[in-house]
Amino acid sequence: MSTKGQHVVPSGGKWSVRRAGATKASGTFVTQAEAIAKARDLAKSQGTELYIHGADGRIRERNSYGKDPHPPKG
Repeated sequence: MSTKGQHVVPSGGKWSVRRAGATKASGTFVTQAEAIAKARDLAKSQGTELYIHGADGRIRERNSYGKDPHPPKG
């Protein structure tokens, strides 16, 4: 996992929110949508990244809520 940010990851049929590098989940939810909402709130308040993993564990979406290291041009 990345050095900063919140990750929404599959966890035993449910979805967990984990801070990068943490051994314990910030929360576990029945649906991915619930986990994303919690992770988004945490990422916004901390000014970090949000990584949403698919059921296979691979990152499928990423959002930045802090200083974006690669802002879009234009």
